[in-house]
Amino acid sequence: MTPTTTGLIIGGLIPALLYGMSAIFQRGSTGVGIGIGPFLIAAGIAIILTGIALLWLDPGREWTTRSALLAMGSGAAWGIGTSLVAVALIHYGVPLGKLVPLYNMNSLVAVTLALWIFAEWKQVKVPQLLIGSILIVIGGTLVARV
Repeated sequence: MTPTTTGLIIGGLIPALLYGMSAIFQRGSTGVGIGIGPFLIAAGIAIILTGIALLWLDPGREWTTRSALLAMGSGAAWGIGTSLVAVALIHYGVPLGKLVPLYNMNSLVAVTLALWIFAEWKQVKVPQLLIGSILIVIGGTLVARV
């Protein structure tokens, strides 16, 4: 197996499965009556514990004020997005099966920004990326139609 394939499995396939499980856990949690604030606190505790465990599993990684602030931005964006998903589940009764395809269009935002900010357009096949992006939009639109 090539390093790229291994990286795609470790950084793509396994996280996809975990993010899918995360949505199921969120739906289960909100379905039994947790508030949005307590949900984020409980999820935050799990994230902190995971971070502590990784301090020993990935030693030698330093951090700077800038890297910590960027990480906090990532956490804030995740927290706000997750809160809005919970609002849709709790207050509007939107089925998870309709929400997930929509909020997973986040890949389009990430890809667009990575192409621009990190000049990743030099490392990817842009025509394939555009075709895949169009299919994502079509899929999200089909699933979310009322």
